[in-house]
Amino acid sequence: MNTAAATRRLNSLPSMVQAWWPGLAVTGAVAIAAQFLSDHYGAPAMLMALLLGIAFNFLSEEGRCVAGIDLSAKKVLRIGVALLGMRISVDLLVGLGASTILLLICAIAATILFGLVAARLLGRGWRLALITSGSVAICGASAAMAIAAVLPRNEFSERNLIFTVLSVTVLSTLAMIFYPMIAEGIGLDARATGIFFGGTIHDVAQVVGAGFSVSPEAGETATLVKLIRVTMLAPVVLVFSLATRGAGPVGEAGKRPPLLPGFVIAFLILAAANSLGFVPEAVSKAGMEVSRWALLAGIVAVGMKTSLRRVLDVGGDAVALIVAETVFIGLFILAGIYYLGHA
Repeated sequence: MNTAAATRRLNSLPSMVQAWWPGLAVTGAVAIAAQFLSDHYGAPAMLMALLLGIAFNFLSEEGRCVAGIDLSAKKVLRIGVALLGMRISVDLLVGLGASTILLLICAIAATILFGLVAARLLGRGWRLALITSGSVAICGASAAMAIAAVLPRNEFSERNLIFTVLSVTVLSTLAMIFYPMIAEGIGLDARATGIFFGGTIHDVAQVVGAGFSVSPEAGETATLVKLIRVTMLAPVVLVFSLATRGAGPVGEAGKRPPLLPGFVIAFLILAAANSLGFVPEAVSKAGMEVSRWALLAGIVAVGMKTSLRRVLDVGGDAVALIVAETVFIGLFILAGIYYLGHA
């Protein structure tokens, strides 16, 4: 029976590829355009991908591109998140020190709890609270997409995701500009500056940009701290999956998802393989390049599937929520830096 089913799937593969390729081609082309704009005009690639995707929203409504856009928004995007595991190794944890790692873990947990409480006070749902606080606490747009994949779906799921990705990208860009001024103004040294940037700025690219704009030491420390936050993606997604498992369907047709999604398992396997030295440096670099493009194409597709009007309908209190979460983690990390004597 299983052999027959596998045979049928193989036989149907050419027709599936034929259905997918127009949508995959268009999301890939828009991702290339977003990267071009980023390289030549300095705008964040993820933000460009999102805005360009929203501009092509009509392609996801009907026509030949629908199937490929759906595939990019789900499978391709999750491949990009899974490949982030190639950045992670035990050496990162050892090099940073136990006190800083504990600070980051506490900051992530506190930010998520703060988000839940603040959302309740603002009259917003827990789904929005988890996706915004998780993205702020861990790694911005990548975390938002991973968390959205395991949360029970409702009519606002895609709107919440696109709002969160847009917001954390804009906030990351603003942080990259203003946080170096704040660090200088309060007298942080290079190491403390790196911990501040890596522990608070949402997206990796903006962390790197902010850190190396101050000094090489600040840039290296910021990148290291940020990758430790990325390491927390898998356990947080697992906790969210367990906590919301009975709240409703995640997938299509009301299917109950596995306890740990496949892309999170792949993330953990790749992180373990990288820690054990099984992943050559060339393979790791190639994997990260594939991850970057997969995430870009994925966010293009997510933008295509959501209209700008629906995003604007999210309301000012949602903006206040994600801004408050961003301010909270910033103050928490700064307090921890001074408490631990890093400043």
